[in-house]
Amino acid sequence: GKDKIIFATKEDHETPSSAELVADDPDDPYEEQGLILPNGDINWNCPCLGGMASGPCGEQFKSAFSCFHYSTEEIKGSDCVDQFRAMQECMQKYPDLYPQEDENEEKEKSSKDLEATPMEGSAAKEEKGSS
Repeated sequence: GKDKIIFATKEDHETPSSAELVADDPDDPYEEQGLILPNGDINWNCPCLGGMASGPCGEQFKSAFSCFHYSTEEIKGSDCVDQFRAMQECMQKYPDLYPQEDENEEKEKSSKDLEATPMEGSAAKEEKGSS
């Protein structure tokens, strides 16, 4: 098949390598150049995306991220709500791949943290006065 098995002997490892290093080619399209390529396109192969561009929701992610990247609205991305909603709905179908903290758990955790934290005198007065 496609794989080739090579056995190396102890002697093979003791001789210095004759491999030549090739200088990086700046025109190599697969070279990691960051999130945005020199021509302004999105580099979907950038490791900074954490693999979000592939997987079961990759197309939804690409759609939402592209919309945001190219958005010209006053509030950037405000025209991309539908794409982000579709991405979120997709991710919710795969909780093992895209873990999300439950909002209710987060609220309960915050309120417990507040209860456990003794307030300073002035902060407690401000808190009572604002309610």
